[in-house]
Amino acid sequence: MNSELVVDVQPKEVSIALLENDRLAEINKETREQIYAVGNIYYGRVKKIMPGLNAAFVDIGYGKDAFLHYLDLGSTFNTLNGYVQHAMEDKKKVPSMVRTKQHADLPKEGMISDVLQVGQQILVQVAKEPISTKGPRLTAEISIAGRYLVLIPFADKVSVSAKIESVQERTRLKQLIQSVKPKGYGVIVRTVAEDKKVAELNNELRVLVKRWEDSVSKLQKSSGISLITEEIGRTIGIIRDIFNPTFQHIHVNDQEVYEEIRDYIRLIAPESEGIVSLYEGELPIFDKFAITKQLKSGLGRTVSFKNGAYLIIEHTEALHVIDVNSGNRSKAGNDQEANAFEVNMAAADEIVHQLRLRDMGGIVVIDFIDMHTAEHKQELYERVRELMSNDRAKHNILPLSKFGLMQITRQRVRPVIDVDVTEVCPVCQGKGKTQSTLLFVDEVEHILASYIQQFGKGITMYVHPYVCAYITKGWWNSLKRQWRRKYGKFKILPSEELGLFSYKLYDKKKNELKLLNQ
Repeated sequence: MNSELVVDVQPKEVSIALLENDRLAEINKETREQIYAVGNIYYGRVKKIMPGLNAAFVDIGYGKDAFLHYLDLGSTFNTLNGYVQHAMEDKKKVPSMVRTKQHADLPKEGMISDVLQVGQQILVQVAKEPISTKGPRLTAEISIAGRYLVLIPFADKVSVSAKIESVQERTRLKQLIQSVKPKGYGVIVRTVAEDKKVAELNNELRVLVKRWEDSVSKLQKSSGISLITEEIGRTIGIIRDIFNPTFQHIHVNDQEVYEEIRDYIRLIAPESEGIVSLYEGELPIFDKFAITKQLKSGLGRTVSFKNGAYLIIEHTEALHVIDVNSGNRSKAGNDQEANAFEVNMAAADEIVHQLRLRDMGGIVVIDFIDMHTAEHKQELYERVRELMSNDRAKHNILPLSKFGLMQITRQRVRPVIDVDVTEVCPVCQGKGKTQSTLLFVDEVEHILASYIQQFGKGITMYVHPYVCAYITKGWWNSLKRQWRRKYGKFKILPSEELGLFSYKLYDKKKNELKLLNQ
């Protein structure tokens, strides 16, 4: 499989697209100001105890208080809390993990009111980002993730990923980590650590321990509610989790992020450093790799997949619903059962692709076309299980019910990707009447002249591909050349992201321009 990562860095947002054999498999978007991401560690304050829920609400600086359930405190919470208190009392040096007093483990059936008090400050980590009206969900089981290992302070236990099937390899990894890990730390060995040498694993373990010690040092310098450790950027996080030898290219359109990714690849896989390239083309990077088109065709309410069949995908607060329809699909025969089975099997491929593409989590209910044969129902269930086996998110799949419904639960740690593929007319604002299309070209010339007058020559104007084709047609006698003779040097380029009468202008450093009177 040919895998490529395309990173589109904009002033306010970073979008990361994963292509598998040129097909869009995952899309991640994050605002550059986002700080409440999964993995971030905070020093928060208990705001409210809820005995009925056996949980607490914790203030970590977000608009809504974060949720912390008793079971998410972890068995070693008392030891962690004692260590944090010791660190805050003596801020001259980082306390030794080896000499830390070990407290009794929390009982699984305990009450949160026996452990926490209102006003108490505790160290917590974001386990689930804010979704809809809900604040972040927290855990007190702190973990520091690397590419091969996950470090868990105070756990003092080594676990190996169940996806490593070889008993001999599992034993080797467990013994290896037990021999090199410092006392007071637990370690989870990730799947990608299979067959790795002791030097690689030991080096990463030291890096993770250093990150924990740096976090404690920053904690000692903090006062009140504060961010202690920020998880590495989403781009690096995705590369850390999914990078493998099948990666052919990583394309980035920003110099700073390019250098950050290249340095990380050099660290984890020096032989693959050359796959990272800086994109400096004039077209938007997502247009260059046909990602914009795939987003608009694949993330709408209706998704076509084979011979006229299509899916209807609806999102609600509680769950996601997917309806499978055969549409105007031409049937090869009169066997309704065989046709239903064929459509459902094709739909399974697209549904699993959509779950991953949209990062749909929580409860997903799928209404397949009714089938009456038990063998067909079982085969469809096995097909979905097989396709979902490559999904990194934790999930559970139930067989088809007697109503033809399949239920899937999929780990949800971030809001579902929602791209609005419809466009409100930028000229009429949905009223139904627009100015003449001929007049729009005159408007473009006026806009261009105004921007050049204010910002100078060398600006780039993006317009809809149809408008760009009209302005540049004819080459020598094109409108573009006529305008250049009037106003000086500039560029006009197409962008599939824009509506028919929309436009954007940028300077040489790719900063978006706005007139002073706008």
